[in-house]
Amino acid sequence: MEKFKSLKDKTYAVERAFFSPFASLSENTRGRQRGEQPCAMRTEYQRDRDRLIYCKSFRRLKNKTQVFFSPEGDHYVTRLTHTLDVAQIARSIARALSLNEDLAEAIALGHDLGHTPFGHSGERILDKLCPSGFEHNVQSLRVVDVLEKDGCGLNLTYEVRDGILNHKKNSDPCTLEGRCVSLADRIAYINHDLDDAIRAGILKAEDVPKHIVDVLGKSSKERINTAITSVYKNSDGKNTVSMDEQVERASEEMRNFMFERVYLSGSARGEEEKAERMLSAMYSYFISRPERLPEIYVSLLDGFPREQVVCDYLSSMTDKYAVYIFNGIFVPHGWTFIDEK
Repeated sequence: MEKFKSLKDKTYAVERAFFSPFASLSENTRGRQRGEQPCAMRTEYQRDRDRLIYCKSFRRLKNKTQVFFSPEGDHYVTRLTHTLDVAQIARSIARALSLNEDLAEAIALGHDLGHTPFGHSGERILDKLCPSGFEHNVQSLRVVDVLEKDGCGLNLTYEVRDGILNHKKNSDPCTLEGRCVSLADRIAYINHDLDDAIRAGILKAEDVPKHIVDVLGKSSKERINTAITSVYKNSDGKNTVSMDEQVERASEEMRNFMFERVYLSGSARGEEEKAERMLSAMYSYFISRPERLPEIYVSLLDGFPREQVVCDYLSSMTDKYAVYIFNGIFVPHGWTFIDEK
């Protein structure tokens, strides 16, 4: 039996023996922006995964909106549970195709770190306010490169950073593992968002067009299994990660249905006007008073435009914290009276 100098070397040997020729081998990473002492136990992608799980931005996802603003029910999807869904689906696809699960998981865990409070509504609002625009995937990369660890960044590998930046539809990640995450993101959100819309009473299960149900299935379990199976059958042994034409077309029709009936509907966006007023007011406040930003963001003003830094701060907030900061700035505090006798 071959002996290895370290657990990491054993992992490298397993990858060489069992991975697809199209997989990203951990030992072949293009490396990090800043050199580091390697770990004897973990591969570089495993280290990235761990850094992302333990970072502050990841923890904040639990209180960020997916679709519905601060829902009161116990079972609605948050940005954190969405991220975990994406990671699990991406790993399932990567495993089926003999790709690098660790890389796929790391990309998935970091792909939405730049999301704003109030979901995509917050993204649209900041994009309108900021002169240079705002995109959550670009901000996610900025979070891991610059904002985390008090301005030092997480110093992730090239492949993870590329996958985070290029996870949106029609992007072109440099690895097949990045493509796994891009597909997993779409599979996850059209399924759990449909469940949330039904739970909220915006849709009924029978509202979904029958021809879509006939292809994808009736339940989330069936639809996700259909999608992953399609990817496996259409991509195994190939330098690609994609669904077959029928499932891809049905998934795109489901996505369009969700945009029409949920994402852009009055029910899901009923609070967006309030969110816009709130974020716009705070943006103007901090643009004119940058010294009142938290210390870490004040320190960034020497190297980055004020508008960018204000967006950094606002986009980092959870829904509840955004309301808290807004109230602290704009809502009068109650007086405390001392009755002197």
